[in-house]
Amino acid sequence: MVKRVILIVLDSVGIGELPDAAKYGDVRSNTLGHIAEQYPDLQIPNLVKLGLGNIDLTNKLAKTDSPTAAFGKAAEVSSGKDTTTGHWEISGIILEKPFPTFTENGFPKEFIERFEKAIGSKTLGNISASGTAIIDDLGDEHVKTGFPIVYTSADSVFQIAMHEGIIPIERQYEICKIAREMLVGEYEVGRVIARPFDGESGKYSRTSRRKDYAILPPETVLDVLKEKGKGVYAIGKINDIFAEKGITRYKKTATNLEGIIDTIEAIKNPSESFVFTNLVDFDMLFGHRRDVVGYAKCLEEFDSYLPEMLENLKEDDLLIITADHGNDPTHHGNDHTREYIPILNIGKNIKKGVNFGVRNSFADIAATIAEYLEVEYKTQGESYLSLIV
Repeated sequence: MVKRVILIVLDSVGIGELPDAAKYGDVRSNTLGHIAEQYPDLQIPNLVKLGLGNIDLTNKLAKTDSPTAAFGKAAEVSSGKDTTTGHWEISGIILEKPFPTFTENGFPKEFIERFEKAIGSKTLGNISASGTAIIDDLGDEHVKTGFPIVYTSADSVFQIAMHEGIIPIERQYEICKIAREMLVGEYEVGRVIARPFDGESGKYSRTSRRKDYAILPPETVLDVLKEKGKGVYAIGKINDIFAEKGITRYKKTATNLEGIIDTIEAIKNPSESFVFTNLVDFDMLFGHRRDVVGYAKCLEEFDSYLPEMLENLKEDDLLIITADHGNDPTHHGNDHTREYIPILNIGKNIKKGVNFGVRNSFADIAATIAEYLEVEYKTQGESYLSLIV
């Protein structure tokens, strides 16, 4: 059988503050631990059986005496706590300088004026805000004037919300491309994001036609795998995060469930050597909205499909379940939290119950993938493969 790796990122499912959390205002953050604490009815028996609760013994999550996965956790070396930084480090890239953020006063006036001139329209907003709140606050004015709504967050992002009935979706994408081309140098944010919405006053809601425009990453493990003829299948927003680089096939998804089902189909029907899935609902729908119950139920949904994933793994498959940062729904504000990420490794040839401890970088995942799939890839990460096979 051909070796495969299936990597699933549970977006924002962190498991406890990093040593430098104070620099980010995230002391005592613990996404998974606080959900388990505040929602004691949390039922994720399959993740528990794998050993998720054994990774960090301070969590309120149940432990098991016989974990069926090899498990551990990893610290983030890169500066930042955003989606792009987390995913890039997972894929082997460590950023010494964080992407710029503009949470305090929005983007500089001179940039906004140049952007407005380039798109031929005034804009609204230019503040740090929740995506759902800002369309409630400015949606009516946008519909009346046709001016795009610009906003940001603690992430390095330039987001543009536009009503699909006011500005056609293809024009929305054009406007975002213009922003992406202009955001360079000191303004080079990690992502420009189209945030289309629809509905009527008081009932606006974002549609599924979001599109991310990321800057091109340096060489990741995805690039090396593609160059060596090993297919890379991206599910969810992975294709956007990596700006289509190092990817041979992709599938965009509207919900976690869609991503889960697509991943199961990929496991059942081997094609590419590397399947890379992001499940964003944890972060987008529940972490940022500080919804403990919704987050817990989202974890339960993923857990309910785990048996089908595991049953269909082939002889030489390696399934890795991890995260990219935290987003503690009990924490102040509505932004990501600087946390360790869990790493669960499952496969017929993977040792059960091995605790490989705390890894020094998310990039250890990339190094492990490269070694398992037998490609040469230079990264600061260190493979833990010898500990688990």
